[in-house]
Amino acid sequence: MKRLDNRAESHLAPQVEFDTMGNAAWVNQGYCESPLTLPRGISTIYNSQPHFQGSTDSMYKLDTAGAFLEEPPSADRSLMKKQRGCCSFIKGFWGTTLTENTSNNRELFVRTTLRELVVYLVFLVDICLLTYGMTSSSTYYYTKAMTDLFVKTGGESGVNFQSIGSMADFWTYTQGPLLDGLYWTKWYNNQSLNRGEQSFIYYENMLLGVPRMRQIKIMNNSCKVPKDFEDEITGCFDVYNEKKEDDHSFGVINGTAWTYHTEKEVKGSSYWGLLTTYSGAGYYQDLSRTKEESAIILGELVDNLWLDRGTRAAFIDFSAYNANINMFCVIRLVVEFPATGGAISSYQIRTVKLIRYINHWDYFVLGCEVVFCIFILYYVVEEILELRIHKFSYFNSIWNILDIVVIMLAIVAIVFNIFRTIKVNNLLGKLLEQPGIYADFEFLAFWQTQYNNMNAVNLFFAWIKVFKYISFNKTMTQLSSTLGRCAKDILGFAIMFFIVFFAYAQLGYLLFGTEVESFSTFVKCIFTQFRIILGDFDYDAIDRANRVLGPIYFVTYVFFVFFVLLNMFLAIINDTYSEVKEELSSQKDELQITDIIKQSYMKTFTKLKLKKDKISDVQKALQSGSGEIEFKDFRETLKEMGHSEQEISAAFSRFDHDGNQILDKGEQERMKIELEEKRHALCTELNHLGRHYGKDLTSNEQKQSSHTFVDQEQFLRLARQVFQLDSSVTGIRSSIELIMEKLGLQEKGKETAKKFTVTDNDRDNTASDGSILVCVDRGTKTETLSRRAADSTGAAHDSRM
Repeated sequence: MKRLDNRAESHLAPQVEFDTMGNAAWVNQGYCESPLTLPRGISTIYNSQPHFQGSTDSMYKLDTAGAFLEEPPSADRSLMKKQRGCCSFIKGFWGTTLTENTSNNRELFVRTTLRELVVYLVFLVDICLLTYGMTSSSTYYYTKAMTDLFVKTGGESGVNFQSIGSMADFWTYTQGPLLDGLYWTKWYNNQSLNRGEQSFIYYENMLLGVPRMRQIKIMNNSCKVPKDFEDEITGCFDVYNEKKEDDHSFGVINGTAWTYHTEKEVKGSSYWGLLTTYSGAGYYQDLSRTKEESAIILGELVDNLWLDRGTRAAFIDFSAYNANINMFCVIRLVVEFPATGGAISSYQIRTVKLIRYINHWDYFVLGCEVVFCIFILYYVVEEILELRIHKFSYFNSIWNILDIVVIMLAIVAIVFNIFRTIKVNNLLGKLLEQPGIYADFEFLAFWQTQYNNMNAVNLFFAWIKVFKYISFNKTMTQLSSTLGRCAKDILGFAIMFFIVFFAYAQLGYLLFGTEVESFSTFVKCIFTQFRIILGDFDYDAIDRANRVLGPIYFVTYVFFVFFVLLNMFLAIINDTYSEVKEELSSQKDELQITDIIKQSYMKTFTKLKLKKDKISDVQKALQSGSGEIEFKDFRETLKEMGHSEQEISAAFSRFDHDGNQILDKGEQERMKIELEEKRHALCTELNHLGRHYGKDLTSNEQKQSSHTFVDQEQFLRLARQVFQLDSSVTGIRSSIELIMEKLGLQEKGKETAKKFTVTDNDRDNTASDGSILVCVDRGTKTETLSRRAADSTGAAHDSRM
C-alpha cells in the first residue's frame, strides 16, 4: 500500500508550525537550553501522550504517558511504590516554595508560587464572605435608632441623657425619658398593642427581661481632710478605687438595692469609663415589666436617697431583640459622679448577631465556615511540614510569622463561635422560662464584639499576606524592598522624632491641660499633636488658655515637626525607593508568569494540532481502502506514518464491533463521522486559541519595540567582525607574553594575561547573550547557523597559525 504521509517527526519537534502564525519564529526568553533529541513514539490517536524525557519535560510535556504491559511487582516493590505514592501525594498537595527545591529552578518556583496564590485567593474569598456575612447595613440604623431614643430624646423638662449634669438630672431622666423609651404598650393613637405586658420598643424591638440599675459607692473617710477644715467638713470621699469600695449595707436595708453584692454574685464585669475602670460589683435594683411598677420602684429609690456623696457611678442595663433583622441590641447607660461634683454621662450600645443560622444566607455562611475550617486544617499541615523541614530558620521570615498569626486567630475564632452558640442557647432557654428576670447579654455582647474585632484584624492580615505570593515579580517587590532597606534609617529617625514629639506633648499638657479638653491628659496631648500634623486643630482654644506661650508652642511645633522632621521622613523613603527602582530596572528579567502563559499556549497548540493530524492520518487510511478494510492493511498504512502498534490496535478495535478484524462499510462510515466531528471541534478550538495567541504575541512585540532588529546579511557581517576581533586579540596577547618573557617580567605578564582573558570572556558573552534580538525566517535559520560555525572554525584556524 502506498505511503500516504509521515508526520511522526514533525509532531514531536520542539517548534510547531501554525497556519495562523506566519513564518516568523518566536524566541522563548524564559528557556535558553538546547532541547534534547525526542523519541518518535506516539501514544494514542485520540489522547496524545508523547513520552518526552530529559530536561525538556517541563517545556514540552503534554500529558503523563500511560504505562504499557509490565511484570507484576514483588511485595517489597509494591510497598515501596505505596510509600512513594503517599509521599508524592503529600508533597504535591501541600507543595510550597519552602517544601520544594526551587532554588535552582526558576520555572518551578513561579509555578509553585502561582499555585499557592490561586489556592490562597480562594481562601481569601471565603474569609471575606464569612466576615461580611456576619454584618449588615441594618446594624448601623438599629444602633442609631436606639441612640436617638435613649440618649438624645429629652422629656418635658428638656433633660436628656447627654445633658445630665447632677444627681437631680439623673433622676429626672430615669423617671421621664427612660421609662417612656423602655415601655411601648400602645400605638400612637393610644390603642393597645394586644401583647400583654411585653414591651416592643418602636413596635419592633422586644424588650428582653427587665432593666437593671446598679451603682458603685466609695467609703466615707477614704481620704484625709486637712486639720484646718475638720470642723466644717465632716466626711471625705476619695476618687474611685476598687480597694476603697463601700461594701456595707445602707438605707432601708431591705432588698438588693441596699445590700452590697460582689462581682461574682452579680455575674457582672468591669467597665472602662471616661474617668477610670469600675468593677462589676455594687448595689443593684431590677425594674418591672410594666411602666407603672417601674415608676414606683424609682420613686422609692429617690425617697430613700439611693444616690449620695459616696456614689461614683450609676449603670442602667437592658437588652432588646429585633426579629426582622435577627439582631440583639445590648445597651448600657453610664453616669459617672467624680469627686469634684457634677456628673459625666457616657453610653455603650452593642448591636450584635448572636443567633446565627436562620435564613438561606445564614446557611450559606455556615457552608463558608466549614470551608474555612478545611482551609485552616490545610494550612496547619502546611506550616507543620515547613517547620519540620526548616526548623528554627523558619521564623527568620516575617511572612512565616504572619502565617502563624493568621492561623492562631482563626483557631480562636472557631472555638469562640462554638462557645457562643452553646451559651446563647442556654441563656435564651432560661429567659423564656423566667421572663421577669434580668437578661444579662452584656457578657456575650462584649465577646461577640471582640470576636468581630479579631476577625477584622485577621482579614487585614490575610490581605497583607497576598504580598507573599506576588513577590516573585520584581515590580511587586518594590514596597517590601524599600521598607526593608530603609528600616535602619527610619528607626534612627524615629528616635529623633519622638524625642521632639514627646517634649512638645509634655509642654502642651502642662500649659493647657487645665483649660483645654484636648490637652486634659497626656494621651490626649499625643493624639492632638498628630491631629495638628493633619491640620485638624482648634488654635483658638490654646490661645485663650495662654495668650503668650500658646502661639509660641503652635508655631515652633509646626515648624520643627511638620516642615523639618516630616519632610526628612519622606526624603528617606523617597531616596530609598529611587535606589530600589534603579536596581530593579537594571536586573535581568527572569522567568515570569507571562512566559508560563506562553508555554501553556505552546503546549495546547501542540496537543490539539497533534490530535488533528492523527485524525487526518486515520481518515486517509480509510480513504485508501476500497470496500472492506482489513486490520493488516490498516496497520501497515498507519505504521508507515509513525504510529505505534498499541494505539493502532486500540483505534481499530473501537470500531470493529463484530471482532472479525475487518471494517465493513457501516463501521467505516461510523468511524468517518466520529473522526470528522472530532476534527471539526479541534479546528474550532485551534482557531480560537490562535486568535488569542496572536493578540498576545502582537502586544508582546509592541512592548519589545525598543529592541534592535537586523537582517541576515548584517548579522553575518557583525558575527565575522566579532570572530576577527577575537583572533586579533588572541594574537596580540601571545605577542605581549613573548615580549614580557624577554624582559623578565613574567609575573606582570601573567597579570596582564588574566586581564585580557576577562576582556575576552566579556566579548564572548556580548556576542552570545542575546542582546541583539534576531528575527529571521525558518528557511534561513539553518543557513545562518552553518555560516556562523564555518566562520568560527576559520577564525580558530587563523589564531593557531
